[in-house]
Amino acid sequence: MDEFPGFIAVETGEENALPLAIAWALPNGQVKHTLIQPDDDWLDEELLQLGDYSLDELRTFGVSPLDVLRELGEDYNNATLYTAGVSDDEAALSRLFDDFGVDPFVELAPAESLYPDLNGGEWARARGDLFGELGLEPLRPEHEVQVMLYLHQRLSETAD
Repeated sequence: MDEFPGFIAVETGEENALPLAIAWALPNGQVKHTLIQPDDDWLDEELLQLGDYSLDELRTFGVSPLDVLRELGEDYNNATLYTAGVSDDEAALSRLFDDFGVDPFVELAPAESLYPDLNGGEWARARGDLFGELGLEPLRPEHEVQVMLYLHQRLSETAD
Protein backbone atom coordinates (compact mmCIF):
# COMPACT_ATOMS: atom_id res chain seq x y z
CA MET A 1 0.00 0.00 0.00
CA ASP A 2 1.55 3.29 -1.08
CA GLU A 3 -0.41 5.87 0.88
CA PHE A 4 -3.09 5.91 3.52
CA PRO A 5 -6.00 8.35 3.53
CA GLY A 6 -5.86 11.12 6.13
CA PHE A 7 -7.80 9.84 9.12
CA ILE A 8 -8.52 12.17 12.04
CA ALA A 9 -10.22 11.93 15.44
CA VAL A 10 -10.77 14.50 18.20
CA GLU A 11 -11.57 13.69 21.81
CA THR A 12 -13.87 16.17 23.47
CA GLY A 13 -15.35 16.95 26.85
CA GLU A 14 -18.69 15.23 27.19
CA GLU A 15 -21.23 17.75 25.93
CA ASN A 16 -19.30 20.92 25.22
CA ALA A 17 -17.20 20.04 22.14
CA LEU A 18 -14.16 21.22 24.10
CA PRO A 19 -11.22 19.67 22.22
CA LEU A 20 -9.04 17.72 24.67
CA ALA A 21 -6.90 15.53 22.40
CA ILE A 22 -6.42 15.04 18.69
CA ALA A 23 -4.83 12.43 16.44
CA TRP A 24 -4.39 12.14 12.71
CA ALA A 25 -2.68 9.73 10.34
CA LEU A 26 -0.02 10.77 7.85
CA PRO A 27 0.03 9.26 4.35
CA ASN A 28 2.75 6.81 5.47
CA GLY A 29 0.51 5.46 8.24
CA GLN A 30 2.30 7.23 11.09
CA VAL A 31 -0.08 8.59 13.76
CA LYS A 32 0.37 12.02 15.31
CA HIS A 33 -1.34 12.48 18.66
CA THR A 34 -1.36 15.22 21.29
CA LEU A 35 -3.32 16.58 24.19
CA ILE A 36 -4.63 20.12 23.67
CA GLN A 37 -4.01 22.86 26.22
CA PRO A 38 -7.34 24.48 27.06
CA ASP A 39 -7.58 28.12 26.08
CA ASP A 40 -8.19 30.46 29.03
CA ASP A 41 -11.55 31.48 27.51
CA TRP A 42 -12.67 27.86 27.65
CA LEU A 43 -11.95 27.67 31.37
CA ASP A 44 -14.69 30.19 32.13
CA GLU A 45 -17.35 27.71 31.10
CA GLU A 46 -19.44 26.75 34.10
CA LEU A 47 -19.52 23.02 33.52
CA LEU A 48 -16.03 22.43 32.22
CA GLN A 49 -15.83 18.73 31.39
CA LEU A 50 -12.37 17.36 30.76
CA GLY A 51 -13.16 13.68 30.28
CA ASP A 52 -10.43 11.50 31.77
CA TYR A 53 -7.95 14.38 32.03
CA SER A 54 -7.15 16.86 34.76
CA LEU A 55 -6.69 20.54 33.97
CA ASP A 56 -3.11 20.22 35.23
CA GLU A 57 -2.44 17.31 32.87
CA LEU A 58 -3.79 19.22 29.85
CA ARG A 59 -1.77 22.32 30.74
CA THR A 60 1.44 20.36 31.38
CA PHE A 61 1.37 17.86 28.53
CA GLY A 62 -0.89 19.60 26.04
CA VAL A 63 0.07 21.66 23.02
CA SER A 64 -1.45 25.08 22.39
CA PRO A 65 -4.48 25.00 20.08
CA LEU A 66 -2.72 27.30 17.59
CA ASP A 67 0.28 24.96 17.44
CA VAL A 68 -2.08 22.03 16.86
CA LEU A 69 -3.72 23.90 13.97
CA ARG A 70 -0.33 24.94 12.58
CA GLU A 71 0.94 21.36 12.54
CA LEU A 72 -2.29 20.00 11.08
CA GLY A 73 -2.04 22.67 8.38
CA GLU A 74 1.54 21.64 7.58
CA ASP A 75 0.42 18.03 7.18
CA TYR A 76 -2.93 18.66 5.48
CA ASN A 77 -3.91 21.89 3.76
CA ASN A 78 -6.99 21.99 1.52
CA ALA A 79 -7.47 18.27 2.11
CA THR A 80 -10.33 15.98 3.02
CA LEU A 81 -9.79 14.03 6.21
CA TYR A 82 -11.82 10.98 7.13
CA THR A 83 -13.43 10.42 10.50
CA ALA A 84 -15.57 7.88 12.30
CA GLY A 85 -17.61 10.59 14.04
CA VAL A 86 -18.05 13.43 11.58
CA SER A 87 -20.36 15.69 13.59
CA ASP A 88 -18.40 15.42 16.87
CA ASP A 89 -15.03 15.91 15.21
CA GLU A 90 -16.44 18.72 13.07
CA ALA A 91 -17.79 20.54 16.14
CA ALA A 92 -14.45 20.26 17.95
CA LEU A 93 -12.41 21.37 14.92
CA SER A 94 -14.84 24.23 14.25
CA ARG A 95 -14.30 25.39 17.78
CA LEU A 96 -10.53 25.42 17.26
CA PHE A 97 -10.79 27.28 13.96
CA ASP A 98 -13.44 29.76 15.16
CA ASP A 99 -11.93 30.54 18.56
CA PHE A 100 -8.57 31.34 17.01
CA GLY A 101 -9.80 33.12 13.86
CA VAL A 102 -8.32 30.54 11.50
CA ASP A 103 -10.07 29.81 8.22
CA PRO A 104 -10.83 26.07 8.03
CA PHE A 105 -8.31 24.40 5.75
CA VAL A 106 -9.57 20.81 5.97
CA GLU A 107 -12.89 19.20 5.22
CA LEU A 108 -14.21 16.15 7.03
CA ALA A 109 -15.92 13.18 5.44
CA PRO A 110 -17.18 9.90 6.88
CA ALA A 111 -14.48 7.22 6.73
CA GLU A 112 -16.97 4.64 5.46
CA SER A 113 -17.36 6.74 2.28
CA LEU A 114 -13.94 5.38 1.23
CA TYR A 115 -15.50 1.92 0.84
CA PRO A 116 -18.47 2.17 -1.53
CA ASP A 117 -18.68 -1.63 -1.84
CA LEU A 118 -19.65 -2.03 1.83
CA ASN A 119 -23.32 -2.02 2.74
CA GLY A 120 -24.57 0.37 5.39
CA GLY A 121 -23.36 -0.61 8.82
CA GLU A 122 -20.70 -3.09 7.61
CA TRP A 123 -17.87 -0.61 8.11
CA ALA A 124 -19.11 0.32 11.60
CA ARG A 125 -19.38 -3.37 12.56
CA ALA A 126 -15.90 -4.13 11.23
CA ARG A 127 -14.56 -1.09 13.11
CA GLY A 128 -16.20 -2.23 16.35
CA ASP A 129 -14.85 -5.77 15.92
CA LEU A 130 -11.35 -4.42 15.32
CA PHE A 131 -11.42 -2.38 18.55
CA GLY A 132 -12.12 -5.61 20.43
CA GLU A 133 -9.57 -7.59 18.46
CA LEU A 134 -6.80 -5.04 19.10
CA GLY A 135 -7.82 -4.29 22.68
CA LEU A 136 -8.12 -0.57 21.96
CA GLU A 137 -10.58 1.98 23.37
CA PRO A 138 -13.12 3.79 21.20
CA LEU A 139 -13.19 7.57 21.76
CA ARG A 140 -9.42 7.80 22.39
CA PRO A 141 -8.31 9.63 19.24
CA GLU A 142 -5.03 7.76 18.76
CA HIS A 143 -6.91 4.44 19.03
CA GLU A 144 -9.66 5.64 16.65
CA VAL A 145 -7.07 6.59 14.03
CA GLN A 146 -5.10 3.35 14.52
CA VAL A 147 -8.26 1.27 14.02
CA MET A 148 -9.20 3.23 10.87
CA LEU A 149 -5.67 2.60 9.51
CA TYR A 150 -5.81 -1.14 10.24
CA LEU A 151 -9.31 -1.40 8.82
CA HIS A 152 -8.29 0.48 5.67
CA GLN A 153 -5.35 -1.86 5.20
CA ARG A 154 -7.54 -4.92 5.70
CA LEU A 155 -10.27 -3.67 3.34
CA SER A 156 -7.72 -2.66 0.69
CA GLU A 157 -6.10 -6.10 0.79
CA THR A 158 -9.42 -7.88 0.33
CA ALA A 159 -10.27 -5.57 -2.58
CA ASP A 160 -7.08 -6.45 -4.46
